[in-house]
Amino acid sequence: MFANDKNIDNLQQLFVELKKYAELQKDYVKLHLVEKLTILVSSLILVLVLVILGIIALFYLSFTLAYVLAPHVGGLMVSYGIITGCIILLIILIIFFRKRLIMQPMINFLANLLLNDD
Repeated sequence: MFANDKNIDNLQQLFVELKKYAELQKDYVKLHLVEKLTILVSSLILVLVLVILGIIALFYLSFTLAYVLAPHVGGLMVSYGIITGCIILLIILIIFFRKRLIMQPMINFLANLLLNDD
């Protein structure tokens, strides 16, 4: 009877340890998820800030280029037209190559972030 009580105590202790282990695993998964989401959100904010600053820089650069081109192309209106055409061409190229320029790098980033256990 003494050995049977000892086996029951061992099983109860094992159950308690397994419960602790499951709780620790759950906490680890939560921490891992928070880490990945933090990296994802910070990268998103960084890209957003860089895009906004890039748009502002392109805006001022286009005005500067318009005033530089004006004497060489016959006027300010023609230089604005040339710059507008270049920006529209740039937009069309970005739309045409969106998979290679936008989607594929995003897929690679998310796959590396979520699937690698570094």
